[in-house]
Amino acid sequence: MLPATTTRRWNTLSRVTALLAIVATTTISLTNAFYLPGVAPTEYHDSDPVFLMVNALTPGSDSELKSVIPYDYYYPMFHFCKPKDGERSQAESLGSILFGDRIWDSPFRIRMRQPKSCEKLCEVDVSTEEAKFINNRIRENYVINWLIDGLPVGHIRQGASKGDQEKQVYSIGFPLGVEDGKETPKLNNHYEINVEFHHNKQKDTLRVVGVTVEPFSIENAMEGSELCGSTQMEQIPGVYLSEKQPTHVTYTYAVHWQEVETAWATRWDKYLMVGEPRIHWFSLVNSVIIVLFLTGMVAMVLLRALHKDISRYNQQEAQEDFQEDFGWKLVHGDVFRPPAYPMLLSIIVGNGTQMFLMAAVTILFAALGFLSPSNRGSLATVMIVFYMFFGIAAGFVSARLYKMFGGEAWKMNVIGTAFLFPGVIFTGFVALNFFLIGAKSSGAVPFGTMVGLVALWFLVSTPLSVVGSYLGFQRPKIETPVRANQIPRQIPDQVFYLRPIPSMLVGGILPFGAIFIELYFILNSIWFRKIYYVFGFLFLVFGILILTCAEVTILMCYFHLCAEDYHWWWRAFFTSGASAIYIFLYSIMYYFTSLQIKSFTSVVLYFGWTAIMSIMFFVLSGAIGFFSTFAFVRKIYGSIKID
Repeated sequence: MLPATTTRRWNTLSRVTALLAIVATTTISLTNAFYLPGVAPTEYHDSDPVFLMVNALTPGSDSELKSVIPYDYYYPMFHFCKPKDGERSQAESLGSILFGDRIWDSPFRIRMRQPKSCEKLCEVDVSTEEAKFINNRIRENYVINWLIDGLPVGHIRQGASKGDQEKQVYSIGFPLGVEDGKETPKLNNHYEINVEFHHNKQKDTLRVVGVTVEPFSIENAMEGSELCGSTQMEQIPGVYLSEKQPTHVTYTYAVHWQEVETAWATRWDKYLMVGEPRIHWFSLVNSVIIVLFLTGMVAMVLLRALHKDISRYNQQEAQEDFQEDFGWKLVHGDVFRPPAYPMLLSIIVGNGTQMFLMAAVTILFAALGFLSPSNRGSLATVMIVFYMFFGIAAGFVSARLYKMFGGEAWKMNVIGTAFLFPGVIFTGFVALNFFLIGAKSSGAVPFGTMVGLVALWFLVSTPLSVVGSYLGFQRPKIETPVRANQIPRQIPDQVFYLRPIPSMLVGGILPFGAIFIELYFILNSIWFRKIYYVFGFLFLVFGILILTCAEVTILMCYFHLCAEDYHWWWRAFFTSGASAIYIFLYSIMYYFTSLQIKSFTSVVLYFGWTAIMSIMFFVLSGAIGFFSTFAFVRKIYGSIKID
């Protein structure tokens, strides 16, 4: 018979194994539930139906952004034409839902290679209240978003760079209307739909490879009217929604087909031409210069000053004349003294590890091309799934650190790791969602999706975090090379630039400097609804960010230890984490220089989401600085002889 202790351990391991199996099964089922199938091409033949799906209307243009609130296409105030059988929503991924996509079928009837010159959708009477709402949305540069064969319908703009002037670049969506200087703007009620297709000669099938829409405003457009199909539609009087009396509007559309040589595999290229490539290279070169500068300083410290210090300390025993300790060796009896609030530090370092692993693996997968833009919302979905899975890393790291600090309230540590940081982020997310609900926006996350997120948190991330904590507490305590003295050493007065706040602010500048140019493109893709797909650059910049955070915290820690300041635990985390402060300040500058947002709800949403992103970056970069400094301090104090 097995001893009681062995039996208990075996039962515990069995329960852990069963829990992991349940977690894996639950995660797979939830992931499949949110999976948006299909990157395989759809093969068409002549006269096959080509379905046009409608998505939420979003604010934005190529240059100005005046709101951040999306609206459902079938929001009653827009009074758009609906299918005869009623609108039906389409399946979406978790990430697609969180990013505000609301996809429905439409009344458009399109068949492969069958052109239409003028087809009436419907006739509606727009009330004065609806007219005011639509006119305000036109003034805020709202665009209509459609999908055909998985491709977002866009409008053509010229290439951004001088060498690309002849290349056609697609901007997603097309204007709801246009301002022409009159009292009210024009409403676009006629759509010239241009569909590009490729003839697959091997299978003798047709594939959709491009879709653009040229919208027009036509007064009294009717089916079969010569005005509707005229080549001079821009000169035809437009539709102006009166805010004093109801306005009668007729919606029409035309369909044109064009055979092109564009292969189906490259049909996204026109959407993915993000900005000027040379600017990305400039960003990369800028980051590399910062890293080389820091690397040179670290090499000077490690190879010259630090090496000489270690040699001098170790040679003191061989010298006949006793010499008193000096420099960073003076604080050897206090450098590994547990920090203030050890539980909180261990929890946020654990959560920072979880964020770091999630970001690193997601960027790697995206750089390798696994996250195609044709699979809408795949990036956000993968980020959430990886974050849930890496809850085990958060629990493990938090438990190991808390045990090293001598903490005994292990239950509070387990609960805090699983709920503190995710709870803060989720609370902010729910609060912002209420603002979207109040604005009647389609971006408001539905109740069912919210329940799904909570289920992922409680059924996947939390159990994995508990398992990680259990494994961490079962491991032996991390031993430090030097024991802490019973009586803390008094810290001398520090010069201004080595005091806590100035030193952390100085240390946070360099990591921010390594990423701020790429940050501009990321903000543009988020707020202007553009597709960000230069993950190769982002992968390199992320690697440079890791090196910069590590090197700057090591340098600042060395300077503090030489000044006999041994309070490095929290400072290591805040030094690199302070770059999040500059990210938030940069977002404020971005708001005043690139955006024209005025409504209170949009301002709250912008700064609320920016604050959440800054907090997430704070724990991520702080964890990098903490672990690099911890390894550095262990190494240097393990290399000297202590009496």
